[in-house]
Amino acid sequence: MAKARVNLRIGVVQLAPKLGQVQANIAKAREFCRKISPRSVDLLCFPEMAFTGYVFENASAISPHLELPRTGPTSLFCSEWAKKLECYIMAGYPERLESRELEEIQRAAKESRDHPLETPDGKKIEQVGANSAVIYGPDGSWVGGYRKTNLFETDLTWAKPGTGFATFVLPSPMQTVSLGICMDLNPQTEAWTTEKGPYELADYAKSKNANILVLLNAWLDSKKEVEEASDWQTLNYWAARTRPLWTDGKGDKIDDPEQENPEEHGHEMVVVVCNRSGGENGKLFAGTSAIFSMTQGSGRPKLLDMMERQEEGVRIWNIKIHESSP
Repeated sequence: MAKARVNLRIGVVQLAPKLGQVQANIAKAREFCRKISPRSVDLLCFPEMAFTGYVFENASAISPHLELPRTGPTSLFCSEWAKKLECYIMAGYPERLESRELEEIQRAAKESRDHPLETPDGKKIEQVGANSAVIYGPDGSWVGGYRKTNLFETDLTWAKPGTGFATFVLPSPMQTVSLGICMDLNPQTEAWTTEKGPYELADYAKSKNANILVLLNAWLDSKKEVEEASDWQTLNYWAARTRPLWTDGKGDKIDDPEQENPEEHGHEMVVVVCNRSGGENGKLFAGTSAIFSMTQGSGRPKLLDMMERQEEGVRIWNIKIHESSP
């Protein structure tokens, strides 16, 4: 017997924030949100470090823009607009560490002889914050937070890594939502292959039987096929890194025709990538926010829609997903 399907309305806001111009970036986000009707979306996503920008050179540069959870500008924005739109909102931001955590980091640095004081390219490490995300509910209340587990080179000079990926159990139609931030999708070993992985985040979401996997990104442009409006190289990479969610192990192909009998396959998961656009300090971002349907055993990831590389704006997708068993 086929599982019942429920209607899911999930949106992304693709922004090109200006580095360090928090209030101006929030003002732009407000303009986008004003175009959304209340109760027209279930979950609205903003990118990694959505309102501060991303490419800060070191801890000193980012320190003035670190935010406390619940009371910082990103949290206040999410709380306000989650309540106005009567939906769940998640967004990335740079979290300020509390004094207790800072003291523990300083103590560990003194006690550990092999504590790394520099990144591999010689930049000073000073952990003053965390690359984080917040989630707020339709009544404007705090639902939870998450810290990026796998840090990119830009994070290493200032951010403390999280301790593992996160999953939130939310009301239908979202149900079980796993969350990662950008580099969380990348393999954490040089010895990996497209066929065998490892696939840390995808395997985690699969183990949680998630209905939705959300990635909040500041993913760089591949600089391939630059004449194309969307970054297809990046889209294909995101699909490849979620292989356990769609593979059948039998010569999987991303561009195979849609299976005639998807009900014969396994668990279906919606994968949403909310990426930023624009550029900072010589870095160009890929944009191309996208939504995939991944059905385990189907042998292919199904790309439902995507945005353009340098597009800014809101995209809301209305799709049907399987309802989890009680």
